[in-house]
Amino acid sequence: MAEGLSASEVGQEIAHHLEHSGVHGEATGHDRVVTIIEAALLAAVALLAAWSGYASAKWSTESRLFLSQASAARTEANRATLEAAETVNFDSSTFEAWFTAYVAGNEGAMEVAERRFRPEFAVAFDAWIATDPLNDPTAPPGPSYMEEYERPGIEGGQELDARADELYQEGAEAGLNADQYVRFTVFLATVLFLVGISSHFRVRGARIGLVIVGSIIFVVAAVQLLTAPFPPS
Repeated sequence: MAEGLSASEVGQEIAHHLEHSGVHGEATGHDRVVTIIEAALLAAVALLAAWSGYASAKWSTESRLFLSQASAARTEANRATLEAAETVNFDSSTFEAWFTAYVAGNEGAMEVAERRFRPEFAVAFDAWIATDPLNDPTAPPGPSYMEEYERPGIEGGQELDARADELYQEGAEAGLNADQYVRFTVFLATVLFLVGISSHFRVRGARIGLVIVGSIIFVVAAVQLLTAPFPPS
């Protein structure tokens, strides 16, 4: 889908306008001034329409890039969260094996279970044992409740989730900027239409009225276009 007015289309409209405006005929005085204004408007529309189309295309590309990066970050966040959950489940299973062996008084099985501890979990386990949980009812209920217990992947997943939210927001804003430039193109197309049909009116008042309306729309569109976010490089 085209992002803006085609330069060739605007050029054809200018040539068509000049053909019907009387420049090559007997137009004089006020008619010639109106014709010059019309031609100047069409030329300005051509320039701004080309810029608006370029800016819209750039912002659209930027939006797609941000959204694809957000999707990739979200996928990585989900993967990190799943891996973290699997690790937590593994820690829980090894601790349950140790606790079962402890209740049974099987020291050999306890040693085997402790050898299966991850190094990070072993640190939390030793810190938990140091709280004398077997005799102190106020001790934490397990190693996973200790400050020393690290939840691998959780923080990384949260960071990736936050990054995905940020990228999605940037992509949405870029998309809105692209839509804004498309709206500018619609305004410019309206000016092109009004000025294009003005030369077909033999009544000078109607012709001048169309030029005035077109000029007002053009000024509004130009001001908004010049104050719009600059497209990315």
